[in-house]
Amino acid sequence: MIVAGRAAASETDVTIDQDSAAWRQRLSARAAAAPASGIAEVMRHGFGRAGIIPLWVGEGDLPTARPICDAAAQSLARGETFYMPQPGIPELRQALAAYHDRLYGGLFGQAFPADRFFVTGSGMQAIQIAITLATGPDDEVLVPTPAWPNFHAAVGVAGARAVEVPMHFSPSGWRLDIDDLKAAITPNTKAIFVNSPSNPTGWTASEENLRGLLRLARDNGLWIIADEVYSRFTYDTQRLATPSLHALVAPDDRVLFVNTFSKNWAMTGWRIGWVEAPPAVGPAIENLIQYATSGVAVFMQRAAVCALNEGESRLAALMERTRKGRDIVVEALGKIQGISFASPGAFYLFFRIDGVTDSTAYATALIEDANVGLAPGSAFGAGGDGFFRLCFARDPETLALACSRLADRIARP
Repeated sequence: MIVAGRAAASETDVTIDQDSAAWRQRLSARAAAAPASGIAEVMRHGFGRAGIIPLWVGEGDLPTARPICDAAAQSLARGETFYMPQPGIPELRQALAAYHDRLYGGLFGQAFPADRFFVTGSGMQAIQIAITLATGPDDEVLVPTPAWPNFHAAVGVAGARAVEVPMHFSPSGWRLDIDDLKAAITPNTKAIFVNSPSNPTGWTASEENLRGLLRLARDNGLWIIADEVYSRFTYDTQRLATPSLHALVAPDDRVLFVNTFSKNWAMTGWRIGWVEAPPAVGPAIENLIQYATSGVAVFMQRAAVCALNEGESRLAALMERTRKGRDIVVEALGKIQGISFASPGAFYLFFRIDGVTDSTAYATALIEDANVGLAPGSAFGAGGDGFFRLCFARDPETLALACSRLADRIARP
């Protein structure tokens, strides 16, 4: 009976695979070619497993603060359930401008104008809009890797091509070589994607790095898509944010900033972000929003206003908690023979285990043997194999337990 049951399941699987293959042939080439997420593959293996410590995704374990939720509920209670302007409600655009003034002291010698900010349905949509603004079919985007796989995939879905430019790793830090980027430029290159602090490596661009990137973009007529999602995760207590192109750009520079409310204010499930761009391209952005989502629900925007205007103390508390998590994983994993990593940034430790070449298989084994979920480095492109991403924006006791389990497993043959 058991054998028959297995045979029946196998036959069903074959039928499903055949149906999937038939349907994929009917899809557009771009849709069919969209790659599966290597992170999701590992998550599927461990999701729902009893006692699993899930450190595989880029989010903390704290819910959104009550005042932010209350702002959304109050908006609904007022009956704010109608269409709103495509670029976002004026209150949120102004709050974004004021927030950037606090971080960067203005732009081009004056206060940030509200019309530079466009509200999107997640940071992912902000990235998709930026790609569409900067590239067309068969164009190329330079992507320093290892990098968040969603950007690479989004470029492909848009009909362009992501060109990986591997960064250089040593325990003293990851390094982006501007000459490597320059050598990768072709007549089809239209943009450079820069994520600083980086997911997954934690690499954080210095002002010198940013000046070099800006010179390269200016000399070659390229766009820069600047992903500053983790800019508030600075471990320099003298700074409010990590170095930013905001301090260096001129009015005619082709820079598109993309960001989200997900990380700083524990709002991953809200799906709200923004694009910051020269106001002259505003009509194009509004059209792209119109034909994708027709705008973000107003109650979510009211919550975002609250986060910007009232969330700084909570963000500071989140940063302190994340610093503790960072210290825990650095101390614990730094003692394990065969592990190497650079000083972590954002809220990730990206570490290498000597002798591991298939990080997906090893991450799956860690689920089975240690009950800890990590993201495999191979999911992040060139240079990622043998590495693992661990999110340390978590409860300190849970992190300590996860590190103990990892140490026990890694010590085994």
